[in-house]
Amino acid sequence: MKLYIRIKDGVPFEHPILEDNFKEAFPHVDVDNLPPEFSYFVRSDPPKAGLFKVAVHVGYEFKNGAWTDLYQEQDIPEDQKKRMQDLVKEVWAQLPNRDNFTAWFYDETTNSYQPPIPRPETINAKSVRWCGADNSWKEVDDRPNDGRQYKFNYSAWAWELE
Repeated sequence: MKLYIRIKDGVPFEHPILEDNFKEAFPHVDVDNLPPEFSYFVRSDPPKAGLFKVAVHVGYEFKNGAWTDLYQEQDIPEDQKKRMQDLVKEVWAQLPNRDNFTAWFYDETTNSYQPPIPRPETINAKSVRWCGADNSWKEVDDRPNDGRQYKFNYSAWAWELE
């Protein structure tokens, strides 16, 4: 669906208008040859905001022959940031195997818990898991694929039936 916007004093006036509504409201305007008081409008999605940020619509900008949305990234309020951080910490505290991860630390910049040693992709082409007993990454066999339910026992360092 095409969009149009009214222009006053060289800037957008009010909000974009759907093509059908535009034609009904301004039947005298040729949409293929717009006069200066109207312009094409291209809707743009807000950019993906970073952690603890939000994309806020701040107006319109003229770009590539049409007006489009303009967004600005802003910090979320501190109380909302704290609630997000507290939720991650609460979930972490409820992990069934949290004792295996006592060496991990909370990282405010990623709002996540991080290991003290970066995780290697593999060791000897095998998957790895964190071993809290010696605070290192250790290779582990793949989860058995026999249709039964397994969980990893960090104390025995093996997959066990649930």
